[in-house]
Amino acid sequence: MRWALVKVCLAVTAMVVVAFAVPLGLVVKEMARDRTFSDAERQAATIGPTLSITTDRTELETAVLTTEPGGAGRMAVHIPAADQSDGRPLEIGTGHATRADLRTVRKAGRASITEVPGGFALLQPTAIGSGNTAVVEVFVPEGEVSHGVATAWLVLAGVGIALVFGSVAVADRLGVRMVEPAQRLAGAAQELGEGRLGTRVVEEGPAELRSAAAAFNSMADQVVQLLAAERELAADLSHRLRTPLTVLRLNAASLGEGPAAEQTRAAVQQLEHEVDTIIRTAREQRPQTQGLNGAPGVGCDVSEVIRDRMAFWSALAEDEGREVSLAGVDRTVRAPVARPELVAALDALLGNVFRHTPETTAFAVDVHHSGDAVIVLVSDAGGGIADPETALARGGSGRSGAGGAVGSTGLGLDIVRRVVESTGGDLRIGHSVLGGTEVRLRIGLDGRRPERDRRGHRMGRGRRGGTRRSTVFRKRSGTA
Repeated sequence: MRWALVKVCLAVTAMVVVAFAVPLGLVVKEMARDRTFSDAERQAATIGPTLSITTDRTELETAVLTTEPGGAGRMAVHIPAADQSDGRPLEIGTGHATRADLRTVRKAGRASITEVPGGFALLQPTAIGSGNTAVVEVFVPEGEVSHGVATAWLVLAGVGIALVFGSVAVADRLGVRMVEPAQRLAGAAQELGEGRLGTRVVEEGPAELRSAAAAFNSMADQVVQLLAAERELAADLSHRLRTPLTVLRLNAASLGEGPAAEQTRAAVQQLEHEVDTIIRTAREQRPQTQGLNGAPGVGCDVSEVIRDRMAFWSALAEDEGREVSLAGVDRTVRAPVARPELVAALDALLGNVFRHTPETTAFAVDVHHSGDAVIVLVSDAGGGIADPETALARGGSGRSGAGGAVGSTGLGLDIVRRVVESTGGDLRIGHSVLGGTEVRLRIGLDGRRPERDRRGHRMGRGRRGGTRRSTVFRKRSGTA
C-alpha cells in the first residue's frame, strides 16, 4: 500500500510537471526570440531620422557606427540605385540578406526576418527624402536568439525534479502514516488470535483507521469479558457443588469402618479435590455489576431464604453438636437479588463455618432490617480470620499467609461480595461477639452503590431496627 501510493504520486506529479514545464519552456524560448528581435527593431529605427535627411555615404557610415550593432559590424544600410548619381545601389556595412529578400521587403513595405548563414537578419524598410525606400539590415547571431533559454530550461527541470521528489517524499510519509497503524492493527489481531488477550491498539492515524482501532479494542475488551464470564460461571457453579459435597463428606464420615466406607470416603475426597481444582483453574477476576445470573431486578424474600437455608444446615449442626442461633427473620423483606444467588451466598458462608471450624463450634445468623438495606450477620466462635482485608480479595483466602483456612479456594467470599455489591451493598469481615469471625452482609434495597471514603473503602451505615428472635438447635434435640 505504501509503495502503491508512492507510485501513484510519482506518476501524477510527473504528468503535471510535463504538462506545465514543456509549454512553459516553449514560451520562454519564444519570449527570448521576441525580445531579441524587438531590440533589433529598436536599433534599426535609430537610423530612420538620418535616412530621411541625407543619403550621403560618409554621414550614413557615421550614423551606423554610433549604434551598438553597427559598432559590432552587424548593421547594414541598403539604398536603391535611383538615389545615387552613378546609378549603382549604395551598401553601407556588411550585409547578409540576399537582393531578393531586399526587393521583397521594399515591395511589402513592412519589416521582415529572414534566416541567413550564422543567424537571422532583420530587414526594416525606411523611407528616404527622395520618396524611395531604403532597407536597414540588423544581423542577429543565432546565439543571441536563444540567449538565457538553456538556463531557464535547467531551472524548470530542477523545479520539476524537486516537485517530483517532494511529492514522493510526502506520499511516502502519508503512506507510513496509513500503513503503520494498519500493520499494528493486523499484528494486534494476530496476537489476539494467538491468545494474548491483553493486546490493544493505539488509536492513531486517519479517521477510518482510528475507528477500526477503537472497534478492535472494544471487541478485545468484549472477548476478555466473555471469557472472564465463562470462567466466572464455571467457578461459581463448581463452588455451589461444595455445599452438597460438604454434606456428603460429613455423612461419609459417619459410615464407620469397612472397605465400602473407605471407598466412599476416598471417592468423596477425590470428587472434592476435583471441584477445588476446577475452581482454582477457572478463578479469574471479573467486574460484576449485575447478578451472577445476569438478570438484575429479580428479587426474593431474604428472610424466607435464610429460614430455608438454616433449616437445611440445622441437621448437620445437630450431628456435630453445634449451637446455632437465628434472629430477625420474622418479617418479609424483598431484596433486588435472585434467590439462587442469595442461596449460593449463604451456603458459601455457612459451608465455610462447617469446613474451617472444629465440631461443636457455635455459630449464629442475625438479620437486621432498615429502610434501605438488610444486614445479615454470620458469626462463629472459631479461631477467626487473621487478615480480613486480604481474605476479601478474590482468591486471597486460598493463598498461603492470607489469613484463610487450609483447603479454601478463596472464591466463597468473592461470591458473597459480588452478590451484595450487585444490590448496592457491601461485605465486611470482623470479630464476632462469639469470639470468632463475623461476616457482615449489607444487602441494599434501593440498588444504589455505596459511597467510598478517602482510601477507597466502602462506607457502611449503622445497624438499625430489627427485633431479635432466637432459635437454638442443640445436638440431636430435634427441637427449635
